[in-house]
Amino acid sequence: MTLGHESREPPSASVVSVGDELLFGQTVDTNGSWLSSELSSLGFRVVRRSVVGDVELEIKDVVREALALADVVLVTGGLGPTPDDLTRQAVADLLGIPLVQDPDVLEDLQGRFRTRGFEEMPEGAERMALVPSAGSAIPNPHGAAPGLVMGASEGGLCILLPGVPREMKGIFEPGARRLLADRFPLRLRRVVHRVIHTFGVPESILMDELQPLIPQDVPDVGLAYLPDQLGVRLRLTTLERDSRQEAEDRLQRFEDSLDSVLARYRFRAATGDLAEAVGAGLRDGNLTLAVAESCTGGLISKRLTDIPGSSGYFLGGIVAYANEVKEKHLAVAKDLIEEAGVVSEGVAKAMAESVRAEFGATLGLGITGIAGPSGGSPEKPVGTVCMAVTSAGRTEVRREHLLGDREAVRERAAHAALGLLLRLLDGRLE
Repeated sequence: MTLGHESREPPSASVVSVGDELLFGQTVDTNGSWLSSELSSLGFRVVRRSVVGDVELEIKDVVREALALADVVLVTGGLGPTPDDLTRQAVADLLGIPLVQDPDVLEDLQGRFRTRGFEEMPEGAERMALVPSAGSAIPNPHGAAPGLVMGASEGGLCILLPGVPREMKGIFEPGARRLLADRFPLRLRRVVHRVIHTFGVPESILMDELQPLIPQDVPDVGLAYLPDQLGVRLRLTTLERDSRQEAEDRLQRFEDSLDSVLARYRFRAATGDLAEAVGAGLRDGNLTLAVAESCTGGLISKRLTDIPGSSGYFLGGIVAYANEVKEKHLAVAKDLIEEAGVVSEGVAKAMAESVRAEFGATLGLGITGIAGPSGGSPEKPVGTVCMAVTSAGRTEVRREHLLGDREAVRERAAHAALGLLLRLLDGRLE
């Protein structure tokens, strides 16, 4: 354990998830993710998350290591009535705390089974009434096994929670949450995050451009780069001091210092989806959009229509995958396809212009490309994508070379097209 609960430093926490199904990949550890988020929001510094199988010795080893690192260890899973539910006994043995049967918990268990039509409890169910002789139980409003609280001799704290997500959350809220707040009244300072979404810039370039702008006069703000397949999120983090507003003001000063770079790349969307920002730009400008897609196969239309209220600006689209469909339904000239190739700036432009006219939209978007794994050439390798956005007075065309497998190329192509559209809408095109 790193610090006693008398310290003024933020308390540390470790989360242990128990279950063979987690190690086998049959179940995703959503409990660990949820608990880490809740603990962080409370003001804990989560130092480790672990997954361990239903093996008593291994559970002891992992919990022992967690207690050496953290003030509080939350263990989820393994509190049920079956022989492979070993967490309760393993942690009790590790801490040297005997388990005793709690008559109130046992009576509650018996009542639960009676209401379901069972006069006798199944064999083994009484194990769920075992609680630490030196500790406490937290009622389970959604299930049978209560949460258990045990203290370690070095001052650490173990909280055991069921593995069923609804039961785990029902015990944490408000029982475990209140217990933790009461144990660390002077040390818990809530973590305040702010996420900034960017597009069209690699992580390394964004970092190089932002690094000289990081302010030295705004203390205790952390900056993390969170890249994924479609872009880079920036996470600003600080701790509350006097108030939430003071922390938000500190984050704002930090963000303002980066604005000269962020202005080129950021987009604002509560969902983090670029399509939401595009939709807001179309709605604010009282504009409408029609889309002609080839390599993306409808992904752009899907992302746009995933946003509630998109019928106010998205008129419709055409998935023109075959050349014959491009010629017949989008009036793309056969000569243009033969001369420039179906993946070309000219074809993307013709698709955008035609779909705009066909639907009577303010804006038209066209996209064509080679998603792979075959179909590329030295001149136009897999990942070559051409896109165009057109309006009554302007047409913008781009050629991109996107990396990844077929799925990645298609998703990145749709994202790049939405990015081009957003830059046109908010005047960021050069």
